[in-house]
Amino acid sequence: MKIVVTATGPGLGAEVDPRFGRCTHFVFVDTDTMETEEVGNANTSVGGGAGVQSAQLVADKGATAVLTGNCGPNAYRTLQAAGIEVIVGVSGAVADAVEKYKGGGFSATGAPNVDAKFGV
Repeated sequence: MKIVVTATGPGLGAEVDPRFGRCTHFVFVDTDTMETEEVGNANTSVGGGAGVQSAQLVADKGATAVLTGNCGPNAYRTLQAAGIEVIVGVSGAVADAVEKYKGGGFSATGAPNVDAKFGV
């Protein structure tokens, strides 16, 4: 299974970024092999639509779940429409977040947890 974690830098040792749409990096992780792909987020400084554009990138990469600190309404709706599970309230190291996810330590959220424009 491929999941994505918002991160402050590349790799499993980075910290989880509390922002979804404007996070600095996405760390895609194959939960079976722990192989990673790091993608810098080009949407960090766009004027508007960062959440939707970031959600589209995540969908295009084939992730089935997002682990992040926070997710706004536009990104949340886009991720939900793509069938991607959204997990908020995640913090700490990316590797620890992935292990907790694999162990069933997180539950998907049923709604966005911040207002639009969070993290601007």
